Amino acid sequence: MYRAMGCAHATVHHELRRAHRALARGQEGQGTVEYIGLILLIAGIMAAVVAMKSSGPDFGKTIVGKLKDSINGVGDPPKAKG
Repeated sequence: MYRAMGCAHATVHHELRRAHRALARGQEGQGTVEYIGLILLIAGIMAAVVAMKSSGPDFGKTIVGKLKDSINGVGDPPKAKG
């Protein structure tokens, strides 16, 4: 009888702790506001790059070239320095 009561107590205690941890976490992951903010930030950067490209050809070409190199280099192994 004591063994069954101990097992029931441990099970209830474990489930209550797990439920408490789930409630205490609050948020899991990012919300819509964060994603919209990130999209607006990227759109602003892209607009600035386009504006710079039209006003100063050297500066704009450099930025666009670096962006293209970065995007094309995704997944490539890092290059050794030296």
